[in-house]
Amino acid sequence: MWAMTSDAAARASAAAESVAGSVARPVAEAAEAVESALEAKPLLRGWLHLGMFPAVLVAGLVLMAFTDSTRARVACGVYILTACLLFGVSAVYHRGTWGPRGEAVLRRLDHANIFLIIAGTYTPLTVLLLPPSTGRTLLWAVWIAAGAGIAFRVFWVGAPRWLYTPCYIAMGWAAVFFLPDFLRAGGIAVLVLVVVGGLLYSVGGVVYGMKRPNPSPRFFGFHEVFHSLTLAAFVAHYVGISLAAYSH
Repeated sequence: MWAMTSDAAARASAAAESVAGSVARPVAEAAEAVESALEAKPLLRGWLHLGMFPAVLVAGLVLMAFTDSTRARVACGVYILTACLLFGVSAVYHRGTWGPRGEAVLRRLDHANIFLIIAGTYTPLTVLLLPPSTGRTLLWAVWIAAGAGIAFRVFWVGAPRWLYTPCYIAMGWAAVFFLPDFLRAGGIAVLVLVVVGGLLYSVGGVVYGMKRPNPSPRFFGFHEVFHSLTLAAFVAHYVGISLAAYSH
């Protein structure tokens, strides 16, 4: 009898823990979404990415117009499409005032687009600068990683920053193993621009994760510093990809 009672108690305890865990995560995610929605936004929140969206669209059309092969043009088109999604969704998300449901949806899209821009940036670099077999392998790897990252952020939108921010940085720096190929095929200028862009994105990730520096919470906070660094990083990579495309 004591054994049966102990087993029943153990099963009841395990069931209670399972229920508590299944309830705790959605509650935590909802609480974070509400907190983010109610947070007082600096006055410049979202304006940088809003202004960047049309600039990226025009720059992308120019890049594709001066790219002479269909394969390279498609690769550059993927890059620009992911950039437009990143800056466009970010602008809508950060400029608007949303309820908990809208906040949760847009936050998922906003964070998922970071994985897309990483894979999108790899796409023209691999097509333009790597041997076909190596490029295909890297492309498959980064797009599978992007898909896994998107699923992670969509299904666990309340994940802590210290957990998902390093995922962005690690995926971005997978390119370090191919930098010699970038140098041989693109030259020193392309290599420097790719590395500088990666460093700027990485510093931005650290700023986002630490919420520091936060120069002016009312006008230009840590998130605006993060957005500024993403803009600078995108410009560095865009120029590097353009040089590679025009000389390809």
